[in-house]
Amino acid sequence: MSDLEAQIPSAFDAFADANADDSGAGTKDYVHIRIQQRNGRKSLTTVQGLKKEFSYNKILKDLKKEFCCNGTVVQDPELGQVIQLQGDQRKNASNFLANAGIVKKEHIKIHGF
Repeated sequence: MSDLEAQIPSAFDAFADANADDSGAGTKDYVHIRIQQRNGRKSLTTVQGLKKEFSYNKILKDLKKEFCCNGTVVQDPELGQVIQLQGDQRKNASNFLANAGIVKKEHIKIHGF
């Protein structure tokens, strides 16, 4: 019986490393830029995933001035603070964040259409 017990593999959990860190292991590093369709041709661009140490209001002020659009910072219970901009500003916002040195280009994910 001792030979049989030695040959039986122990339980292996392939996802143990993924569960050990955080529940959203890969999503914390990225900044997500999404578009939401409103009514008709109107749309809304959201920027989420920025680090908490940044001043969201200062970033929003620069984005609004740069793209001549209105926007706001919304507090979401799941996502934290989210920047909302009027119109389709996905490309503009990603270029702005990369050029300002806030986020590296490879850490930005653009979603939508």
